[in-house]
Amino acid sequence: MPSSRPGGPLPFLDHLAADSARFREVLAAAPSGRRVPTCPDWDADDLLWHLGEVQWFWGEIAERGLTDPAELDALNASRTQRPDDRVGLLDFFDRASERLHRTLDGLAPETPLWMWADDKTAGYIRRRQAHEALVHRLDAELTVGDRTPIDCRLAADGVDEVLRIMRGYEAEPGLTHAATTAPVTVVTVDAMHSWTVTPVRVTGTWDGRAVDVQRFLVSDGPDGAAVAEICGSAADLDCWLWNRPAEGQITRDGDPAALAAVDAVLTDSID
Repeated sequence: MPSSRPGGPLPFLDHLAADSARFREVLAAAPSGRRVPTCPDWDADDLLWHLGEVQWFWGEIAERGLTDPAELDALNASRTQRPDDRVGLLDFFDRASERLHRTLDGLAPETPLWMWADDKTAGYIRRRQAHEALVHRLDAELTVGDRTPIDCRLAADGVDEVLRIMRGYEAEPGLTHAATTAPVTVVTVDAMHSWTVTPVRVTGTWDGRAVDVQRFLVSDGPDGAAVAEICGSAADLDCWLWNRPAEGQITRDGDPAALAAVDAVLTDSID
């Protein structure tokens, strides 16, 4: 979203801490073999291990101050083996989560760090990990049937991140893009923000490999050329974009082909 967010910058580290704590609280009481409905290949222990590993990895990046992708092999070689029981999994998660928060808190947001995204800073890792913790906190809650509210401003920022970074496209050398349909507007009913997305097919060669993916061109606000609209609360739109169940209604109006093109982008792979 624009840097001038209403209410000032988002406290990503506060959200990271709160959602990580809620994630741990829920899974500590969940049966180990309980299936995760939003990640059907995983049980509760798999989910606990996954977020622990994610937070360990980015904690390593931040603590070592890594900026060179060539250093990742050595980092991966130091990975911890998965503990055999819930007690070990919880201990691993606690250590990984505490270090991630503490280390990021000690770094200026503009600190350069390796990141797969274009924004290679500690600030973006804060943002990304706050959203990672949010989504998996929801997964944990859905596993036990105890869902709690999602912060509106964080969810709106999550919508922006998915549209622009996870699913967005900006011109790159060696790649071309062509619109697959007219634009569609995505509107939050509670966060006072909207985006216009144009589904495009991106083809060409990037980093020595062939590319053929579907992505969005994204701009802020409505567009008179839009032929359809998707509307809901920020939390519900964030859940929808991450293939998690919404609590409220998301309305879809307008050209069916344009709406189908949006869905096609969301079902394409994320590299």
